[in-house]
Amino acid sequence: MLPTPEQRREIHRRMEAVAEHLRLPFRSRTWRGQAGNWLGAGIGSSIDFQDHRPYLPGDDPRYIDWRAYARTGHYTMKLYREEVSPLVDLVVDASASMSFDAAKSARVLELFYFSIESAKRSGASLRCFAADGNTLRQLAFEEAIARDNFFAGSENGAPNLDQVPWRQGSLRILISDLLFPGSPEPALSALSSAKGRGVVFAPFCVTESAPDWNGNIQLTDCETRRQRVQRISPDLLARYKNSYARHFSFWRERARKHSVAIARVASEPAFRDALQAEALPAGAVELC
Repeated sequence: MLPTPEQRREIHRRMEAVAEHLRLPFRSRTWRGQAGNWLGAGIGSSIDFQDHRPYLPGDDPRYIDWRAYARTGHYTMKLYREEVSPLVDLVVDASASMSFDAAKSARVLELFYFSIESAKRSGASLRCFAADGNTLRQLAFEEAIARDNFFAGSENGAPNLDQVPWRQGSLRILISDLLFPGSPEPALSALSSAKGRGVVFAPFCVTESAPDWNGNIQLTDCETRRQRVQRISPDLLARYKNSYARHFSFWRERARKHSVAIARVASEPAFRDALQAEALPAGAVELC
């Protein structure tokens, strides 16, 4: 069940409040981009002193170090760290597994709206995309806030992140449950290429992480909608839970090699509690 328009607006209001206390990990790196409020990797006019160099014709005389001139008789320029706006590329997995459970679909929206509000408050240059297999659609900001039609899950499978026009050095946010087969390498490589910093928020619900199946259960593939009756024995249930745990353990292992932060975010607790449980220690969010 998808959240109603009234529920989406209420979620958005709550995420505006959460973004006053927690934010995306902007402080953990230097940035390149347009003028803004965050320390960049180049030379600018912030109050953060960086270095000296000799004066060159055409330099702004306001940055001459007059004390150094008094000592040496040579004009020397003070160099300060530039202040820039971070680049944020936000991708939400639009496959059907993201919305098969009401609590999970609400958590997906919370993560999406939180990321948007955090980027806005930080003065970041933000772009939003919905990815469903090989189908990629850029979302206008108003559409991303007001509508949930990126929950148009189909049989397209894992989001193809190679199709996303990532910007050089951007903070790359992926909201995905990661419930697709195959190696995590293509996704992690896309998130970390071209000096990008990757963050993955992986929402999940107890229905998938710790099911209480027993006996003959009618199972429905949330992606294909195909159904089958399966007898679930305690042994089979234990093997499912072990496979589920190994899947995410492997994602975390590979993510560390790409310096991508992964945070699984449970659907049942309050949103701030869920973020503080894993996202904060993992470096996927930081305190404001």
